[in-house]
Amino acid sequence: MEAKNFAIWDYVVFAALFLVSSGIGVFFAIKERKKATSREFLVGGRQMSFGPVALSLTASFMSAVTVLGTPSEVYRFGASFIIFFIAYLFVIILTSELFLPVFYRSGITSTYEYLQLRFNKPVRYAATVIYIVQTVRGHGCCRCGNYEILYTGVVVYAPALALNQVTGFDLWGSVFATGIVCTFYCTLGGLKAVVWTDAFQMVVMFVGFLTVLIQGSTHAGGFHNVLEQSTNGSRLHIFDFDVDPLRRHTFWTITVGGTFTWLGIYGVNQSTIQRCISCKTEKHAKLALYFNLLGLWIILVCAVFSGLIMYSHFKDCDPWTSGIISAPDQLMPYFVMEIFATMPGLPGLFVACAFSGTLSTVAASINALATVTFEDFVKSCFPHLSDKLSTWISKGLCLLFGVLCTTMAVVASVLGGVVQAALSIHGMCGGPMLGLFSLGIVFPFVNWKGALGGLLTGIILSFWVAIGAFVYPAPDSKTWPLPLSTDQCIKSNVTATGSPVLSSRPAIADTWYSISYLYYSAVGCLGCIAAGVIISLITGRQRGEDIQPLLIRPVCNLFCFWSKKYKTLCWCGVQHDSGTEQENLENGSAWKQGAESVLQNGLRKESLVHVPGYDPKDKSYNNMAFEITHF
Repeated sequence: MEAKNFAIWDYVVFAALFLVSSGIGVFFAIKERKKATSREFLVGGRQMSFGPVALSLTASFMSAVTVLGTPSEVYRFGASFIIFFIAYLFVIILTSELFLPVFYRSGITSTYEYLQLRFNKPVRYAATVIYIVQTVRGHGCCRCGNYEILYTGVVVYAPALALNQVTGFDLWGSVFATGIVCTFYCTLGGLKAVVWTDAFQMVVMFVGFLTVLIQGSTHAGGFHNVLEQSTNGSRLHIFDFDVDPLRRHTFWTITVGGTFTWLGIYGVNQSTIQRCISCKTEKHAKLALYFNLLGLWIILVCAVFSGLIMYSHFKDCDPWTSGIISAPDQLMPYFVMEIFATMPGLPGLFVACAFSGTLSTVAASINALATVTFEDFVKSCFPHLSDKLSTWISKGLCLLFGVLCTTMAVVASVLGGVVQAALSIHGMCGGPMLGLFSLGIVFPFVNWKGALGGLLTGIILSFWVAIGAFVYPAPDSKTWPLPLSTDQCIKSNVTATGSPVLSSRPAIADTWYSISYLYYSAVGCLGCIAAGVIISLITGRQRGEDIQPLLIRPVCNLFCFWSKKYKTLCWCGVQHDSGTEQENLENGSAWKQGAESVLQNGLRKESLVHVPGYDPKDKSYNNMAFEITHF
């Protein structure tokens, strides 16, 4: 395929995105120069309002994969993707009402600090290592490499490659520009720069989608024609209530499996929680999540209708099966270059839209990785760091991870098919991690042995099914795309797209390995919870008296609100009803302040003598946390 070249105005529009993003970093570096604390740098001093945080959350998780991949998904498989509308609703409600209150009130900066407060240090470090450490070994296999960094590298490289092959946009220029700009404003301005830059990039993404929708529907003869042609092509067969878990996309796989998948990304993900706890109040944090839901819905609708418009445009000549383009991810850029062929600047706006998603995702990863590394490792090893030194270390970590993410984009270019396996780890790790935090928050009797055993079990199950599916792909009847035509292609170099010949397959390949990829997180999460509960019951339940009420969430109140006896039974001995409501609020506030003091100041004796629960005879707070006495 011969790439169509950008005009000068396309490069101007694209360059403006990078200049404005960098400018925001410089602005906050100057504005916040006198507030030299790691708390200010990593969580914005916990003084952010809900508006920019909501936009930042949406931008961070709507990467270029969404801009390029979702329309392609709808083009090939139909508009059932719109059912994620329901999954997103469940995810945001559960995140804001179940997970967020626990994280916000406990005064943590890294979500993994919660695991030490609830269980112990080994559980915390096990989860942190899964998040950070995974090295790529030789022979093209992924063992334990930095998955988050590898994933971010792929997020940078994959859209750059697709755009380069279709538009002629410089591949390595865009890759290095993305890495440099993200690292620049993350290192200079910290979380505030990341949040406000994300807000700007979210606007760019929306405007980019809007121009495609308007121009694309005009080319198709109006939106009515788009819907009619999509219906004729079976693209609007949305609601399939088949309960077969082997079907790729049905109402149940998307609503149930999609909820588990996205809850692992939203509910317990460091990047999301870090932005939420940066808000000035818990109410602002919840508002940020609910307004972010509106953003998710808007981007989802734009992406789905872009896919339908693209199908209407290519219904008689599919550029993928005809050999005009070489990969489905190139469909959207190729479509944009066709409809904006006589409108210089607008292709550049779409590229800016795609790279806005990339910039926001990379910036979120860099900031989250720096926070986790600093809070979970640096502060644990060096508890007496000064505020100034802590800030410089935090900035140094942002710079380090920015360089590593950019380097991994280069590595991604030579990994080939292994990249797809690496990307699937996102769901494989998200489910067990969701299960681990659910054990701590929802099940008061689960002990640290159950937590570790559950995490290990969840990881084994999710990796088993995902790797099995990679080795033995699901049968075509479950995953093959809807019919695509090449009848009216001017130059057709059609390659056979029939069913691939399957080698000898074990029986398990057509059952366990063939379940929908959206259920991977559910498998890992439910496996983790089941194993954690069983192991805790066998090894001895956690004493409720040893758990602070702030560390668990009273979801059992929904089912036993009529009986104090059964409510107490479900709380497993946790002192949730002691004192008046006002006393409990005051005690909770005091405990939160004590936790923040210990987590921020380490074990300096002078900073702990006024902390509630401090025992002068003991003088040790179990390392980073502390022993809690009854108020």
